Amino acid sequence: MKKDVEIIKNESLLKEIVAPLLSWYDLNKRDLPWRHNSTPYRVWISEIMLQQTRVDPVIPYYQRFMETFPDVQTLATASEDLLMKHWEGLGYYSRARNLQKAARQIVEMGDFPTDYDGWLKLPGIGNYTAGAICSIALGLPTPAVDGNVLRVLSRILCSEMDIASAEVKTAFTKALSKVYPSGKTSEFTQSLMELGATVCLPNGEPLCDQCPVRDFCIARREERTDEIPVKAPKKQRKIEKKTVFILRYGNEVALHQRPDKGLLAKLWEFPNVGSALTPNEVMTLLKDWNPLEIKRLSDSTHIFSHIEWHMRGYEVSLGVKNADYEWVTIHKALEEKAIPSAFRCYLNHLKDLRYEEI
Repeated sequence: MKKDVEIIKNESLLKEIVAPLLSWYDLNKRDLPWRHNSTPYRVWISEIMLQQTRVDPVIPYYQRFMETFPDVQTLATASEDLLMKHWEGLGYYSRARNLQKAARQIVEMGDFPTDYDGWLKLPGIGNYTAGAICSIALGLPTPAVDGNVLRVLSRILCSEMDIASAEVKTAFTKALSKVYPSGKTSEFTQSLMELGATVCLPNGEPLCDQCPVRDFCIARREERTDEIPVKAPKKQRKIEKKTVFILRYGNEVALHQRPDKGLLAKLWEFPNVGSALTPNEVMTLLKDWNPLEIKRLSDSTHIFSHIEWHMRGYEVSLGVKNADYEWVTIHKALEEKAIPSAFRCYLNHLKDLRYEEI
């Protein structure tokens, strides 16, 4: 197809970048925990965690996760509450659920898949993740093309095509697969990732003077790195207003479990309503539970991929428990219940309240 031809016509440039990129990576790669002992399990967990999440916050999560779930059998048999508690704060919680579904399938199969198609059959595994696992852990010439790699290749080839297009991503993958170096698939995959993460930056000016393949980059030569890559603008997010309550009864707080499906499925949350209430409206809403004291908390905003939550918070001491909620001690809420990072502002307030427990 025409788009494939347009990308692949400069394929010789991709061949040229292999050697300098590998040499640069050998000297400049970051010391990341998943790069030690790169087994399929360790690479798989790291790649799932790194989806939509920066490297620095992932590192402590990864280390704690591997301590608790050191192998696929442990992950497959873990309780969902324990798993979600270890994922708390990383967001995109369906990733954790798919990890466990896949782990159970792997245990049933008796071992990890040994090829790209086998990994693709597992829950939560797409083309990028399958390519990363197979090239890094199994030594197969399978490209892992994500946003970082798309940006690097688009600038090198000065491609004006929309990198959000599935067709463009497929074409880049095909072109890249033809230049994969035998015996160095792990290093080549990670060198492309590393270049996009640390030099050919997504925000701000790329660090072209530090780039090992700058002499081959058409966008740099034509001074178009500020224009490339091309990406269609995202749709405007829907804004939802909420009032969030920390309801207290003695040393207990109220929590509510979200529905089994949909956004933040089955996670625990503070009681909330879908509008921004005044203190008087809060007192009226809670009048049947004998509100004793109300305190205004900070406003907070949380951005999902398609929705923004604009939240107003209140701490309310009650004289009567509402049986619709689960009432737990502050300690248990913090240590045992998986509460998503969308409520981080109010979680931090709960941590402050922990010291007031009777």
